[in-house]
Amino acid sequence: VGRLDARARRRAGLAFVPEERLGRGAVPGMSLADNTLLSHQDPPYVRRGLVSPKAAAGLAAAIIQRFRVKAGGPDALARSLSGGNLQKFIVGREIESGPGVLIVAQPTWGVDVGAAAQIHNELLALKATGCAILVVSEELDELFAICDRLHVIAKGRLSPSIPVEDATREQIGLWMSGLWQGGPGGHDEGRHDVAEARVHG
Repeated sequence: VGRLDARARRRAGLAFVPEERLGRGAVPGMSLADNTLLSHQDPPYVRRGLVSPKAAAGLAAAIIQRFRVKAGGPDALARSLSGGNLQKFIVGREIESGPGVLIVAQPTWGVDVGAAAQIHNELLALKATGCAILVVSEELDELFAICDRLHVIAKGRLSPSIPVEDATREQIGLWMSGLWQGGPGGHDEGRHDVAEARVHG
């Protein structure tokens, strides 16, 4: 995957919600319809290098409706949306691409409680379809609510994998300081009867 360009990665089923909404997740001066094309570059949205404005607008309208995005419509500029509504649009755009793997960074950063709950529900629904989701977040409550397994990256090292039901916030707090068996802290803290495993949520 690392050798593929962005378009090839998407065709392989990979989708990505970046932490930075404006600039990476969406182009501020472009309409929502045009922003759908950042992750939808195949028919019916693009054919032989030509964009279908009707198809792009239709997709934007569908995302607005499904994810309850408060916007003036598909022609609204991305920068005109509040942070929470833009986040819902970006998450919706990536989910609508039908990914096999979704990487989402800080999915509910800066959004209100209602928007956060909706994003969580949509991610859980996507996971139920068989999509593998990697959530990168600093919010422990969020991770415990929607993930199956947890890893911690501390001081450039990756911790062992642990099922959510076996983890405690205290243990994860120690791991965030690098305190796990063989970790960068060099200490033997917490439970270690876990094996490396793929992150499913």
